[in-house]
Amino acid sequence: MKFFKNLLIFTGVVSIGIGLLSFYTGTALLHPLIWYILGFMVVVTALAFYVSRLGVGYDPDNFQLYYFGSMGFRMILSIAVIFIYVFMYSENELQFVFNFFALYFLFTGFEIYSLITNFAPQLKKQN
Repeated sequence: MKFFKNLLIFTGVVSIGIGLLSFYTGTALLHPLIWYILGFMVVVTALAFYVSRLGVGYDPDNFQLYYFGSMGFRMILSIAVIFIYVFMYSENELQFVFNFFALYFLFTGFEIYSLITNFAPQLKKQN
């Protein structure tokens, strides 16, 4: 539950940053669908963490397998979303991709930090 609380706080901070950028720059830097991208990232990050946590619960020796599997799933979903947007809509494609990957890297960094701080002590106890 600590991860989901931290995810909520992190999402709030990112939302404030997006809101401030949107207020001061309008659509010059941010794509109009930025809030949907943010929602997608929150859901995918929570799902990836849940899969990793479930994997560690069942088989602690194969943590890397579950983690990299969830990261691969996240990347495939992300590529699919970008692919669909680029081929379905022709407005501000580059801006969409830049905004998408900025949030992708922010949430990936958050997930890596959370996994290291949450699972490292558990994995050390088992060795």
